[in-house]
Amino acid sequence: MLKLQYFVLYISYISFVDTVGSWSVAVKESSVIHNVECKHLRMGQFMCPDPSIDHIDPKTQQLKNCQKNNKAKIQCTAVEGLNCTETGNSTFFKEMPCKWTNGYSFETSMLLSVFLGMFGADRFYLGYPAIGLAKFCTLGFMFIGQLIDIVLIATQYVGPADGSHYVMPYYGPAVEVIRSDNWTYRLRQDDW
Repeated sequence: MLKLQYFVLYISYISFVDTVGSWSVAVKESSVIHNVECKHLRMGQFMCPDPSIDHIDPKTQQLKNCQKNNKAKIQCTAVEGLNCTETGNSTFFKEMPCKWTNGYSFETSMLLSVFLGMFGADRFYLGYPAIGLAKFCTLGFMFIGQLIDIVLIATQYVGPADGSHYVMPYYGPAVEVIRSDNWTYRLRQDDW
């Protein structure tokens, strides 16, 4: 039985050294604690976000403290037996993607576009005063501009002028745009 425990400890030691790199061992109450740089941890060696902390802003349905670069620092927890050298305990901070919002509601934009779009209220609300004034003076470009704006706002092609995302309801119609450029490539498939 004792040989089996040493074998399992040796195998976990080899996989840990392969996974993390530099480490040190401290013995506490017959358990082994590994001090590691938590930025090098792989998936499964940490839990992010920490479920004991509420990271979601109920007003925007996004991570709290989301910045304009669409990143938020949140607290994560390393698995039992790992201590982070950055903080001295098992918690650390990691940047996670989020959608920065500035308070512009998708539902409000759609309602303004449908009912007051001929007066440019939707464009004024989203921060486009020049287009809003042009729609106001021409009665929504003879209602054709209003119909075009309804489609553009519904597909979220037109968003707030400050570059933020819409505030969506929890189960709202959020659209994720996938773009292709010179740095995009397709993975080779088996049937090619």
